[in-house]
Amino acid sequence: MIIKETKLKGCFIIKPQVFKDKRGYFVESYNQKKFNEALGLDINFVQDNESQSSKGVLRGLHYQLGKHAQAKLARVIKGRVLDVVVDLRPNSETFKDSFTTELSEDNKIQLFIPRGFAHGFLVLEDDTIFSYKCDNFYNKDSEAGIIYNDNELGIDWGFTEQEIVISEKDLRLPKLKNAKL
Repeated sequence: MIIKETKLKGCFIIKPQVFKDKRGYFVESYNQKKFNEALGLDINFVQDNESQSSKGVLRGLHYQLGKHAQAKLARVIKGRVLDVVVDLRPNSETFKDSFTTELSEDNKIQLFIPRGFAHGFLVLEDDTIFSYKCDNFYNKDSEAGIIYNDNELGIDWGFTEQEIVISEKDLRLPKLKNAKL
């Protein structure tokens, strides 16, 4: 396993070891002991989520507030996404900064997103399956988000507004300056 901290403190790219041969491949996608030792954390994931989406679908930018905040470990099982995180920790030196990376079935890269971050992704291929672990249970009353195209964040999604498919709920998300943090 190769681990590299991103420009956002506490947010890590994780590249698991992949064993390939004529039969296909094998990868240990998660091992709690190895994960916690390598990152120097004590994370206990309690919920797994999975979505299937078509090219152009944008999900996000989402996060949970207060005691219901969630750390996440995201990966793509099939297809490709542009994964985006935004640091929403007001006391962080990278507050309001974002980080993007491509997660795909080919690169097997995973992204660890600590609590206090907004998260979203744009699907780059049809029939993409996205999966992530959470260290806290989802709580509807604590869900929050930021509109994906907030100029203050300056995220380059690489698609035009016309190419993006987004839910009505996500289109109603506030800009960062009006968001609950």
